[in-house]
Amino acid sequence: MRTREGGRIVDEAAVIARVRAGEPEAYAELVRAHTGIALRAAAALGAGADAEDVVQQAFVKAYCALGRFRADSAFRPWLLSIVANETRNTVRTAARQRTLAGREAAFAEAEPLIPDAADPAVATLATERRVALMAALEKLSEEHRLVVTYRYLLEMDESETAQALGWPRGTVKSRLNRALRKMGRLLPDLQPREGGDERE
Repeated sequence: MRTREGGRIVDEAAVIARVRAGEPEAYAELVRAHTGIALRAAAALGAGADAEDVVQQAFVKAYCALGRFRADSAFRPWLLSIVANETRNTVRTAARQRTLAGREAAFAEAEPLIPDAADPAVATLATERRVALMAALEKLSEEHRLVVTYRYLLEMDESETAQALGWPRGTVKSRLNRALRKMGRLLPDLQPREGGDERE
């Protein structure tokens, strides 16, 4: 599979083959290609200030397990499943609750900055929507929070989401559907209202 990151295209299978053939320094290409999304995943899943440590540990574990990686699989979902496990372990070990504000701040830091040319009103609205979204995510079960995070916040397709979570595609579809219905009830103000109120 090919991954585009920072304007470069990385042929993951070729890089993994080079690492397996005794060229460990080639692994740095995978690290560079996937660090951004791994940090966003760790932050969105609750790693907070520990996101960089979680990602570093996930890359080490992925490297050590590369011999068991299936060549017909995509690297990104496999890596993100390791990131998710590391995040859970870190949060449990630390035995501390992440506040919504702390998680939102960490997630915002992992996102690109708003350009200076952006309309301040639009930027403020986007920030308010993100805070509301994170608050709604906190109210979901872990399964529903994971499927929404992978599918929408990390922009993974259905197949990648299923691989990353280790679920059948049908399970991803049904849990995503239930999660979105619940979020719709939690976020009624973010629902599109074209053409006014449709209730009669």
